[in-house]
Amino acid sequence: MVDTMVPLPAFLRPTRKTRRVARPAGPTPAADDAVLDAPDDHLSPVLVAAARGEYEPAAALLAATRTAARWEDRDGYARRLAAFAHARPEWFDAWCTAAPDDPGALLVSAQLAVDRLWPSPARAELLRAVSPLITAAARADDRDPVPWRIALDHARGSKAGHRYFEELWEAAVRRAPHHYGCHVAALRYLGTFWHGSHGECFDFAERAAQDAPGDSLVQALPVRAAFGYLTDLCGPEVGRARLDGAADRAADLSGRFPAADPWAAEVRNKLLFVLLRLERWDDARDQAALIGPYATSFPWTRVSDDPLGHFVRVREALLGGGPAAALAGLIPTPRRPDGGPQGSGGAHDH
Repeated sequence: MVDTMVPLPAFLRPTRKTRRVARPAGPTPAADDAVLDAPDDHLSPVLVAAARGEYEPAAALLAATRTAARWEDRDGYARRLAAFAHARPEWFDAWCTAAPDDPGALLVSAQLAVDRLWPSPARAELLRAVSPLITAAARADDRDPVPWRIALDHARGSKAGHRYFEELWEAAVRRAPHHYGCHVAALRYLGTFWHGSHGECFDFAERAAQDAPGDSLVQALPVRAAFGYLTDLCGPEVGRARLDGAADRAADLSGRFPAADPWAAEVRNKLLFVLLRLERWDDARDQAALIGPYATSFPWTRVSDDPLGHFVRVREALLGGGPAAALAGLIPTPRRPDGGPQGSGGAHDH
């Protein structure tokens, strides 16, 4: 097991700088080509089938991720399928009726239960009742870290104590030491319960990234810590070098993916947000070009009720080559999901 659990010692290792990624040649993309939270080529036909009431493609997709131990894919698909089931439940109800012990159905059931209760003011109390669903998903395949990521989110939402959270974390990393979703869940727990302790969050994120392979999504964890600091605006100051190092590490990861790759969209959108806050205009232009049409709701919902429109305005201004004075107006001003200036969002807005 990789020891990246809290309480956290200080692991302040220097991060590597990255070379500039060349922007793809060609004209600035048109505004009408942008899409929000686009599914990949595997998930898209599954959602189309679900809209017709067919659950079998969803079951097959999640079964394939389990067989191949593609846990990052499995996590993302489970979250997207749960969101679709929340809006269109008929196909999912049919799946649960036909195959109640299917590990994929159990996984989506657990995610859906947490998602449904998360907005409630009584979330902490209500979430405790859905623990058996998460347990059932975990027992369906002991290798699978995704139920443990859901359990980590559940622990944050139900205000579980540190000792219980550490037990969940240790179980999660035994199964997948570098699973990004579990690391984000742990980072968000730290950010919630150690409010303002951004140095400790950076310690955790930097150490995890140092331990992870260069192509792991965990390389983007420090920039997630930077995002938390830049949108929280409380606690001791984090040095500029540490913020830049987090952005550099995420840019290095971004450069490992092809341009306009939907798989890298979440990392690149979050990195773009951070680069704007740091006023690194040239690097922001690079990421805007690499993102292509693939906007993601998070992080832009933190600054606008129209995340796609905000992304399009950012991209057009950056790729249009405007002066720094004009680009300064693009710096996002965070607000709470309820309209306030700051705060935490949903269960898995990462």
